[in-house]
Amino acid sequence: MNGSTGPIWVSTTRQRAMQEQPLSVSTLESSTDLEWSGARLQALRGFGGCFNELGWLPLQELGSEDREQVIRELFSPDELNLTFNRTPVGANDFAAGWYSYDETDGDYDLNHFSVDHDEQTLIPYIRQAQKYQPNMGLFASPWSPPTWMKRPKVYNFGRIDMSERNLSAYARYLLRYVREYDRRGIHIDQLHVQNEVFADQKFPSCLWSSDDMRIFIRDYLGPLFAREAPDTAIFLGTLNGPEDMKFGPGGMELENYNRYVDNILFDEDCRRFIAGIGYQWAGQHDIERTHLSWPEIELEQTESECGMGSNTWEYAEYIFSLINRYLRAGATCYTYWNMVLGQGVSTWGWKQNSLFSIDADTGQFTRNPEYYVMRHFSHYVRPGACLLDTRGHFSSMAAAFENPDGSVVVVAQNALDRTMPFSFSSRGGEGELGQGFQVILEPRSFNTFVL
Repeated sequence: MNGSTGPIWVSTTRQRAMQEQPLSVSTLESSTDLEWSGARLQALRGFGGCFNELGWLPLQELGSEDREQVIRELFSPDELNLTFNRTPVGANDFAAGWYSYDETDGDYDLNHFSVDHDEQTLIPYIRQAQKYQPNMGLFASPWSPPTWMKRPKVYNFGRIDMSERNLSAYARYLLRYVREYDRRGIHIDQLHVQNEVFADQKFPSCLWSSDDMRIFIRDYLGPLFAREAPDTAIFLGTLNGPEDMKFGPGGMELENYNRYVDNILFDEDCRRFIAGIGYQWAGQHDIERTHLSWPEIELEQTESECGMGSNTWEYAEYIFSLINRYLRAGATCYTYWNMVLGQGVSTWGWKQNSLFSIDADTGQFTRNPEYYVMRHFSHYVRPGACLLDTRGHFSSMAAAFENPDGSVVVVAQNALDRTMPFSFSSRGGEGELGQGFQVILEPRSFNTFVL
């Protein structure tokens, strides 16, 4: 995990990244900044990103050594250690073009189903990651069903056709996808039923009402996967809401959280097929509510917010706050979006951020500020680590974890424009004195402490 044998402090500022120094550990009676109560919360699956076609293609513009360097830095346990990643089922908004695995209208028997398209991009991308993460976890979600399964028959906009014949075919379509990937040595651990169920987009998307989702999982997808693919868990996701109130073009818009999420979860015949829920974007306003009401259900953060392609320090600070917020709200993982981009522009014109940027003209790559934010967590907080129950005035800027080997990791931001004293104390379950430290944090800095 690091080259040092004792406690370390790693800090990143706008000027200097990942500066490591020894950490002086002492016994502290208490801390008003961040203090561990002794209780352990959810175990983490880990951190990851999404395999997108517009990430794989720019990698081919690099020389072989640089390309391998980027892949290694993303996935090696000695680097970013992205262990739990995402892949699209068919085209998403960062595909090179829009496609599904069966565009033959009315092919309810799926005679023309094929994932051969992915052999050129997504499958080799995932296999490169598997070299460094042979036991990598992977979850998948469609952005759109085949167009003929929707009304209207388009990739962007539209809703699922709720006829029995269509829902049965779509469940089998998703099962075929999982099986075909398994045949290629890629296991899909989780299937999230639809990316952003509330989003009617310019890119591949599909709206699902609460009842549509409930019926599809309960009567079609859930029973089929329980019978034919029990090693692939079904997740209610990815939920980009609901937003109880927002202002839109027509004025105030109201979507009731409970009428969407709880309408599904209170149906016991449906809930028995749901292993967890994935939240992203406006879902950040809902995850705490779900965790409060359904603490037995696993929650995941499924897509980091993408910015506007400027890859600024300020946006990296925002991403730090999102990671802290989701994990403290009960999430077992945090998933970055575009790990790699070239020009950074989607097929419909949205320029976005990424961990790495590749310049096709020079054949060089750049690590962006969000790379270092992810590294402060993912390199030091290992899969299986438990979030620790902490309190203090730094709670919105810090979190603590216990790794499977017993080491304690504290990740803290100083978002202020001035230096700040910061201390951490672990009192233990019975309130006894424990290890701690006291330091001075640089302004606008990210910090990781390993005890």
